[in-house]
Amino acid sequence: MKSPLPRWLVLDLDGTLVDSVPDLAAALNRCLAGRGRGREPGLGPLGQDAVRAMVGDGVKALVERGFRACGAVADASDIARFLVDYEAHAAVETRPYPGVPETLRLLRAAGWHLAVCTNKPVGAARALLTGLDLAAFFTTVGGGDSYAVRKPDPGHLLATLAEAHGVAARAVMVGDHHNDIHAARGAGIACIWAAWGYGVDVTGADATAAHFADLPALLEQVLG
Repeated sequence: MKSPLPRWLVLDLDGTLVDSVPDLAAALNRCLAGRGRGREPGLGPLGQDAVRAMVGDGVKALVERGFRACGAVADASDIARFLVDYEAHAAVETRPYPGVPETLRLLRAAGWHLAVCTNKPVGAARALLTGLDLAAFFTTVGGGDSYAVRKPDPGHLLATLAEAHGVAARAVMVGDHHNDIHAARGAGIACIWAAWGYGVDVTGADATAAHFADLPALLEQVLG
């Protein structure tokens, strides 16, 4: 009997595998406070709801959006300070979404090869996955600074998949952000929208998952 054909699952990180907004917001507010920002009358520290809407396009965009919301302009030193602080505190309050470890274990047992494709810098992504005891599930982590491009550019997803020795025809991308769906569409890879995450009104996916534990059944439908 022939062995089943290999299959690859590429997952976004923030808003898909983990709820990272508490630690992102805390680091961003510390960065703002270091520049004397974030506590002006009527503003105060940025709340988690505000920060949640800023996530998805990488650290640079997040810091710039945070500073802009407080009437300031971030420079390269602010971004560097944020990143150093965040990497050291990435897993303080961040937690996997319900069912993540159990479902990843089931998928691995079913023969799926797992990878992460995130716009978060790869150092911070690895620190977070290690801190939450999730790193061992993944053969590859393609960060926002791992290659020449990043999501929504399909080259980011394809480079991550290639590093995992995968092929597009046997792969599925799961993510909560329109960047994930656009990258998958451009790469010719099937995709599932993670409706539990940070994205809103995301369209164009092959299927929608309401919960992480829904993925095994949906993956069979989408790829087979």
